[in-house]
Amino acid sequence: MQLFFRKVATSDGPFPIRESLNVSELVDDRADVTAVSPLEIDLVAVSLDQGLMSVEGTLTAGLDMLCSRCLSPMHEDLKIEFRERFKQTSSSNEEEDEDGEFIAVTEDSFDIAPYCKELFVLNVPFAPVCSEDCQGIVPAAGQNWSIGSDDSDDGNTDKIDPRLAGLKDFFK
Repeated sequence: MQLFFRKVATSDGPFPIRESLNVSELVDDRADVTAVSPLEIDLVAVSLDQGLMSVEGTLTAGLDMLCSRCLSPMHEDLKIEFRERFKQTSSSNEEEDEDGEFIAVTEDSFDIAPYCKELFVLNVPFAPVCSEDCQGIVPAAGQNWSIGSDDSDDGNTDKIDPRLAGLKDFFK
């Protein structure tokens, strides 16, 4: 997805960028991500003064994941706001201004895909949860707390470690 400074500067109004990007290789090492839809890029580039370009819009993707508490399958829709400024510079040693207001580019064109991929990776949930009140898995039974857990199967069984069986009657 090459973006050209001259092309954006000579366009009449905002320059639209609509693309679909495969990002499945970015989450291949995540065991909790089972499927990912392509990253839909809907951006608008506007040329500002003195070789400065503003790129704004949204990135959207769908993720099928496993809940980090109960391991139930869940779906997460990501809607990510994209807002960056790029400046065409002549020196290669100036990568960014002091305040981080723009990204310096030495060529007339640059690839915007790495910036979109980076923002996608930063917004993938680290520990996804199916719901805020998810209780997780019962330690002794190994099943989900919220799926039919009754009092006899809540993990507080009367199993006593044989090494500590003598202490059972200590306070009687």
